[in-house]
Amino acid sequence: MILESPVDQPRALRRLTIDSDLVVIGGGLAGTCAAIAAARSGIQVILVQDRPVLGGNASSEVRLWALGATSHMGNNNRWSREGGIVDEILVENLFRNREGNSLIFDALLLEKVRVEPNIRLLLNTAACGVELVEPGKISLVRAFCSQNSTEYELRAPLFCDASGDGILGFQAGAAFRMGAESTEEFGEGFAPDRGFGELLGHTIYFYSKDVGRPVKFVPPAFALKDITRIPRFKEIKLHHHGCNFWWIEFGGRLDTIHETEEIKWELWKIVYGIWDHVKNSGEFPGAETMTLEWVGTIPGKRESRRFEGDYMLKQQDVVEQRTHPDAVATGGWSLDLHPADAVYGSGPSCMQWHSKGVYSIPYRCYYSRNVSNLFLAGRLISASHVAFGSSRVMLTCAHGGVAVGVAAACCTRDRLLPRDLTEPTRMRGLQAELNHLGQSIPGIPSCQQNNLAAQARIEASSTFKLAVIPESDASWRRLDFPLAQLLPFEPGYAPKVTLRVRSEEETELVVSLRTSIRPENYTPEVTLEEIRVPLRIGDQTLTLPFSQSVEEATYVFLTLAANPAVEVPRSDFRCTGLLSVENKFDRKVAVSGEQNPPTDIGVDRFEFWLPTRRPDGHNLALALDPPLSAFSSTFLTNGWNRPWKRTNAWVADPMDAHPFLELHWDEAVSIREIDLHFDTDFDHAMETSQWGHPEDIMPFCIREYRVIDDQGRTIHEVRDNHQTISRIRLEAPLETQSLRIELNHPIPGVPASLFAVWVR
Repeated sequence: MILESPVDQPRALRRLTIDSDLVVIGGGLAGTCAAIAAARSGIQVILVQDRPVLGGNASSEVRLWALGATSHMGNNNRWSREGGIVDEILVENLFRNREGNSLIFDALLLEKVRVEPNIRLLLNTAACGVELVEPGKISLVRAFCSQNSTEYELRAPLFCDASGDGILGFQAGAAFRMGAESTEEFGEGFAPDRGFGELLGHTIYFYSKDVGRPVKFVPPAFALKDITRIPRFKEIKLHHHGCNFWWIEFGGRLDTIHETEEIKWELWKIVYGIWDHVKNSGEFPGAETMTLEWVGTIPGKRESRRFEGDYMLKQQDVVEQRTHPDAVATGGWSLDLHPADAVYGSGPSCMQWHSKGVYSIPYRCYYSRNVSNLFLAGRLISASHVAFGSSRVMLTCAHGGVAVGVAAACCTRDRLLPRDLTEPTRMRGLQAELNHLGQSIPGIPSCQQNNLAAQARIEASSTFKLAVIPESDASWRRLDFPLAQLLPFEPGYAPKVTLRVRSEEETELVVSLRTSIRPENYTPEVTLEEIRVPLRIGDQTLTLPFSQSVEEATYVFLTLAANPAVEVPRSDFRCTGLLSVENKFDRKVAVSGEQNPPTDIGVDRFEFWLPTRRPDGHNLALALDPPLSAFSSTFLTNGWNRPWKRTNAWVADPMDAHPFLELHWDEAVSIREIDLHFDTDFDHAMETSQWGHPEDIMPFCIREYRVIDDQGRTIHEVRDNHQTISRIRLEAPLETQSLRIELNHPIPGVPASLFAVWVR
């Protein structure tokens, strides 16, 4: 029992002081990934989150699906899903939660943080004060938890602001911006004018469900009465919910920090008004048994403060895919800006302009230019308003968060400040550590200096050579859209292609080889060669003797022009690094199969060539002579762990019943760690909520493997893998002169493959 007498002075709250190496403010995906990366790199981390769950806009409180460079697979960024810790979370969520339940994603993120012994997690705790040891250097952060009525003093040499609104950077005096720059400041042609607006607004989602019996709905008094105030009201559909209503947006002409509560009330007004319209207008047959299951209680925020680093990401970095010596993360979402009037505006709800491929984000965007020990992560990094339109999406933010976490560990280990890592040798070290985690920084291969596998002689039981993509029971595809098979050409390769077609009339089929100006892109801008073939009615086999080749490894589009009178056979055969695409578009991220921007905004015109999601999306059945050699075991140590210009994968022959790899060294080596990088289909956008997916394990991923030493002893065996990277940590050093890695084919019709082997 606690019994306390009255006192004359205000009582002080309970106060705890906690010391650590890094304090991360904000538990969205950026802050969560920063904390995990730092903790796994060996430093002590405090993660402060002002909500009861992690994930920010991806959490069950907001329920926005997390996306990044893949953009719903609606752009030309093939095999672009973010790697490393971000990929690990996405793949695990798919395995447990292919239906897209946001509550399960909440639990996964909490688990990922709680299992890290180096992280202390403070939920329901809001940062509310800062102390500086000197101008431009933070000594501690004050925070308050309403649930345990405790004040915290959090001390560390390094801090990270991943709070979205930038509460830490603001109070610490960090330089920031809010609103849109003019076209003149950075030469950005897409910079909006005042009429379009300077800020993106907030959104609140709702979920509905059919309960199978009549349900009435009496709207609250604050619900919007006149649905015609929303110009898009005719687009409302009965079974739309959640992210289908991304366009329920408001607040772009208000202060998106200090007027958030007012914005929230307007969004509630709109949401309940929309549901009143659905239930009570009589315009929605079937609405009688529908009920409102959930409405968000906090808005999902898009934009507020952006802090200034030593470099500011700009439109040109995105569109031109500029290279940076300090690249640490990747982006690929469109330049996606919204009009300030948003849901009440009469024009389009967004303007999206894509680049031709992914772009890199420099490390200099991830720390404050004037607060020396402050990292930046999430949507508040150093970017112009236009570039922010791309860098703001959650998986891009999370990917940068990983870079911040590893950078903080490097700084702690060597007693450095964030800016010190820009020194070239240190930067190369940071990039190497990130890529070893699977970060896959664009244009930066993994350093193989410490990889014993790169010193070994690698022998494979077999290597696949692509001679035939066989016809199977898959349906034929009518050429309503131009269709292409992506093929990984090596220098000098020029094939004779054999292809069966079926025509309803006498016509002509145009077949061409196309490729990209940049060999790492997947936007076919250059026609290498074109063959026009007259067709008769019925089935026929075409022989296409192409003579043009490429000077360096790149993907080539074997392109069939649209012709609705013609059908081509598809194949059930799937293989790492092979993919078919069509010249079409995804309405979520584009308005046609070709991007046609105004001529004066600094954005490129090009075609969209998109894959179809499984269980569809079959390869084109064809034959190649000579066979295509693009799946060598030499790729296992070339520094790339996904398709980039070439497949970068060893693939076993499908007829090899027991595929294996053997690594041989001239002398015995001492081994403590082995990492195997498998194919979890980096082209598949693993939206975290609502969407739903056809599989819980990617079809290319090796499920079963074992590793054997030179004495024939099994040192590691796995029978249920679903992750991209399988990390083997031996209890004691292993002395051996060889390793044998035995792999089972993942599923029928998909040969075993491997991107990389790391041995340390």
